[in-house]
Amino acid sequence: MIVSLTIVRYRTWMIPFGFLSMAFFQLAMMLRKKSAFYKLMGCGKNGTFDIIPDLHQWAILATHETIDPATTSTASSLYGNFINRWIGMFAREQFTLMLAPIQGHGLWDGKTPFHPKSSIPDSGLIGTLTRATIRPSKLRAFWKAVPAVASTIQSAAGFRFSVGIGEIPWIKQATFSLWESEDDLKQFAYKMNEHRQVIQDTRSQNWYSEELFYRFRLIRSFGTLHGKNPLQRSESSHLPVNP
Repeated sequence: MIVSLTIVRYRTWMIPFGFLSMAFFQLAMMLRKKSAFYKLMGCGKNGTFDIIPDLHQWAILATHETIDPATTSTASSLYGNFINRWIGMFAREQFTLMLAPIQGHGLWDGKTPFHPKSSIPDSGLIGTLTRATIRPSKLRAFWKAVPAVASTIQSAAGFRFSVGIGEIPWIKQATFSLWESEDDLKQFAYKMNEHRQVIQDTRSQNWYSEELFYRFRLIRSFGTLHGKNPLQRSESSHLPVNP
């Protein structure tokens, strides 16, 4: 199984087409029937959970059983011709990550969406997806805790990229981030005080009615955000990045 995460960015005057895409893309994905699991989502500002949405950016996440990531570099291959044409006509940019599931636990709308392959690359960035449905009674506590974590992630050792995504504003939220190594990820998740405290609070105060945590290996990326591939570095790198 390969998982694709595509961020589509619209110009300000094209933001209405971002809203409309959520309805039209839903129909297109349903009719295409090539992804056992997919989600169409909005994005938060600042690359993580954010109470303020980024109306310029919208996300598509989907699973693919037969696709070859080495030869896939268009939205058409991943999501079909309709979505590819829509993005070409109305969007300013698109950026896609192709990921191999490694391990994880939890449910997404009652489903187990990701299934690791028998052979997983042993090099490349480590990605992590944290997704939750927040109990309405816990919304205040959750969003009060978010700024402390969000302010530390981009300065964390080994951090490379993150994006906040969600199906329902403020309630159904997820963050995907990429790290240089599993050690860097664990250092942030379990040893950084702000993040460790949030993990403890989610357990002790039962913030979530449903949650999912999964890790991935980056296979490749293509496209741009803000005029560049956000993973591209000037120095030599082992990353399988296609500008």
